[in-house]
Amino acid sequence: MSLALALVVGALFALGTFLLLRRDLLRVVWGIAVISQAANVYLVSVGGVVAGDGDTVPILAGHGAETPATADPVVQALVLTAIVISFGTTAFALALTFRVHAENGTMDVGELP
Repeated sequence: MSLALALVVGALFALGTFLLLRRDLLRVVWGIAVISQAANVYLVSVGGVVAGDGDTVPILAGHGAETPATADPVVQALVLTAIVISFGTTAFALALTFRVHAENGTMDVGELP
């Protein structure tokens, strides 16, 4: 499980870096979005991913029974906040990219004044 997560995080960072180094402004924006999602997956994997069963789900515990320990909610709250902020940032960057294209007629970073 850890090896698969490490490979996914590495592949996402590699793809994001590849897109970030392109001359097309739209690909740069998508590269930033992919890297931010890679950081979120990395944070979740650092928090620990454990294969669970029915005994670890609090809502399935019987009435009056001891509640099982769950995952740390701080990591989940931080990642959820980061996801919302990254979506907003990506939408703003896409709007700016559209405006650059409307003003200059190109999205090639090398041709922009």
